[in-house]
Amino acid sequence: MSIEIAIDAVLAGGIITLAGLSLLVREMFTAIVLYVSLGLLVTITWARLSAWDVAIAEAAIGAGLTGALLLVAWRQLHDAAAKTERTNHVS
Repeated sequence: MSIEIAIDAVLAGGIITLAGLSLLVREMFTAIVLYVSLGLLVTITWARLSAWDVAIAEAAIGAGLTGALLLVAWRQLHDAAAKTERTNHVS
């Protein structure tokens, strides 16, 4: 078995594992981190296929921009939940 096949097998297994884990975890922050990691593995896979334009787009949009937006949304939800909890304890 050549090293290229082994690398491709590890990438494929990692992508499938991260995709499944990001759907199954309970914590939203953990799911976001797994999603960003999945995007980075997909970026590496596109680069291995010599699709550099798709790899750059995946890194910028899939892992970068979408991950940042998900983290901002998570933070706002987290802050809103904490504010609601504080309000309920005061009443």
